[in-house]
Amino acid sequence: MSTMAPFTIRSLSPSDVDLVEALLGTFGEAFDDVETYGSARPGRAYLERLLRSETFLALAALQEGEVVGGLAAYELRKFEQERSEIYIYDLAVAREHRRRGIATALISELARIARARGAWVIFVQADLGDEAAIALYTKLGRREDVLHFDIPVA
Repeated sequence: MSTMAPFTIRSLSPSDVDLVEALLGTFGEAFDDVETYGSARPGRAYLERLLRSETFLALAALQEGEVVGGLAAYELRKFEQERSEIYIYDLAVAREHRRRGIATALISELARIARARGAWVIFVQADLGDEAAIALYTKLGRREDVLHFDIPVA
């Protein structure tokens, strides 16, 4: 039986910049990439603008006020039909809080928001070898094997 306090899921707004900054720290530690998520963080005004955007979504899992997980997603409006897709860009749960249903709860809340926005699907990428992520996403959705290409702009 777990003795950990329950967690809550919160949709972040422009007044939650401090929570976004804590979420960046959680992502950096969870992905073992503190440099990317911590060395050149955007300023407060940038984060407030991002959180005001109609196309950016951020959710935080909180336990006793502390960020223990979260996700960042983007709504992509389609042109071939009047609908959108939601892309989960980042999703992470702090190591000591895993296996408690936090990632599933985050995705469930995102699905609720997606339905309210008229989105027809949520999609996410997982790296080969990331068995925990692959298992989670397989449990929640249908797997598609695709290739991903990064095209430089400079």
